Amino acid sequence: MSETNHLPTPRRDFSSAFAGVFPFVGTVVSIVLAFYLRNQEGTVGESVKLLFLSFLHPVGVVVLLQTAYTALLSLLWMRYRPFQAPPDSVWPTVSIIIPAFNEGPMVENSIRSAAVSDYPGKVEIVVVDDGSRDDTFFHMRHLRREFPDMVKLVRFRGNRGKRAALYEGFKASTGEIVVTIDSDSEVEPGTVREMVAPFLADPKIGAVAGRVAVLNRDTFISRMLEVQYALAFDFGRAAQSVYRAVACCPGALSSFRRAVIFPHLEEWTNQKFLGRPVSHGEDQALTNIVLKAGYDTVYQSTAAIHTLAPTKYRPLTKMFVRWDRSYIVEGFSFAKFMFTRYRTENRVLPVVSFVISTLRVFAMFYVLIGLPSLLDTSLPELFRGSLVLLVGTAFTALYYLRIEKSFRFLYGVAYAIFMVFCLQWILPWALLTVRDERWGTR
Repeated sequence: MSETNHLPTPRRDFSSAFAGVFPFVGTVVSIVLAFYLRNQEGTVGESVKLLFLSFLHPVGVVVLLQTAYTALLSLLWMRYRPFQAPPDSVWPTVSIIIPAFNEGPMVENSIRSAAVSDYPGKVEIVVVDDGSRDDTFFHMRHLRREFPDMVKLVRFRGNRGKRAALYEGFKASTGEIVVTIDSDSEVEPGTVREMVAPFLADPKIGAVAGRVAVLNRDTFISRMLEVQYALAFDFGRAAQSVYRAVACCPGALSSFRRAVIFPHLEEWTNQKFLGRPVSHGEDQALTNIVLKAGYDTVYQSTAAIHTLAPTKYRPLTKMFVRWDRSYIVEGFSFAKFMFTRYRTENRVLPVVSFVISTLRVFAMFYVLIGLPSLLDTSLPELFRGSLVLLVGTAFTALYYLRIEKSFRFLYGVAYAIFMVFCLQWILPWALLTVRDERWGTR
C-alpha cells in the first residue's frame, strides 16, 4: 500500500469540544461583523434594527436557520463516538465490492489494500471491470493470481455504469456484510474491521459510512478538497450519526447488511426519475433504502479510505454536478417517506436537515443572480464583504487545524472563496439538468 496521509480521529476532550463550535462561532462572528461594517456610522440601536429587519428578508431567514442548524450540528458532533464491537463478537463474513473502469495500475493498489486487511473473519473481494478500455483487467488478473482464494473477477464487454457494476458485484458476493470501495482508493489495514464493528454493536444499524480522505495532495484544488472532505465527513456525518440518519453513505467507503439491501436490489437497479433511468447517486439511493426499511445509518470515524481527488477545475465541476444531481433526486426519494413512521425514533432531525438543505437551493439561486452586481460594487464594500467571508471561513477551517495540526487549514479558507466565485453555478445547473443520467466522469 502506498504512503497515505492519515487523518487522526478527533478525541472528545475539551479542546476538541471547543473545535466543534468553530463553524457556529464563525457564522455568528461573520454576521455581527457584517452589520458592524455596514452600519459603522449608525447608533447601536440602528444596527440592531438593521440586523432584525434583515432577518425578515428571505435570504436572512435562510442565514438565521443555517446559523441555528450549524449550532445544532456542533452540539451533536461533540456527542459523537465511534462504534466498538463487543469483546466476544463473532465476526461475520465480508464481501468487498470494487467496481473499476479505466483505472489502470491503481486498481492493484485498491485490491491489495483490501486483501491485506487485518479483519478477523473471512473476506472475499469481488472486482468488476465495467468495460474498461485500458489495461485495468490485466491488473485485476494479476491480483487474482496473487490472492487466488480471495479475489473474484467479473468483466463486462462494454461500459454499463457503476450501478450495474455494483449490482453484478452484489450478486456474485456471499458475505453477510457487503463493503463497497472505489477502485481509485486505498483502505487502511483496520478499515474493514472498523466498518463491520457497528453492525456487531447494534442490530438496528443497516449501513455504515466510512471516513474519506484525500490520497493525492499535489495540486491547489486537491489540497482544498482535503480540508473540505475532512469537514464534510468528520463534522457533518459524525453529527448525523448521533441521530442515526447519515443522509449518504458514500460509494468510496460504505458497508451494508446483506439482508437489508438485497431484497431491494432490483428496484435500486431500475430506479427512474421523471421517466429517465438514474445512473448516478447509487450510494445515496442505497442509503435511502436502508432508512426506509427502518434501519439506522451511521458514521465510523475510525474507518478510513484514501482516495484520488480531482486535481483540475473541469473534473471537479463534473464531480460536483453529479453529486448535486444525486442530492436532488434522492432528496425527492427521502421526502416521500420522511413524514411516515419508517422508524420508531429520531424522525425529527432528519426532516430538519432535509429542510435546511432544501433552503440552500433557493439561497444559491439568489446568490447566483446577485453575483453580477459585484461589478457595480465599490472597492471598499467589496473589501468589507471579502473580510466577512474570510473571518467566517477561518473559524470553520480551524476545525481542520484541530484534527490535523497543519497550516493546510488555510486551504479551507481558500476553498470557501473559490466556491463563492467559481462553484455557485453548479447546484442550479444540476437542478436544470437533473434528468441527464450521464455519469460525467466515466
